[in-house]
Amino acid sequence: MAEISMTNKEWERVKIKVQRKYNHLTDEQLNYTEGHEDTLITNLMRLVNRNREYVVFTLKKALVNIDNNRL
Repeated sequence: MAEISMTNKEWERVKIKVQRKYNHLTDEQLNYTEGHEDTLITNLMRLVNRNREYVVFTLKKALVNIDNNRL
């Protein structure tokens, strides 16, 4: 079970933040299906070459500050 949970609507906002931070990532690479957070985390770990804890922390931070443009 993933450490986070998010809707597709939340992901669209978080994805914008992730793409700003990692501008080499494409929409296709950041494909997400609601309920598949583990797959998303694993994919992001590979794409940004970071460990699971970092990716989860980054996603949680983006979700907490979802109305803010910063990540």
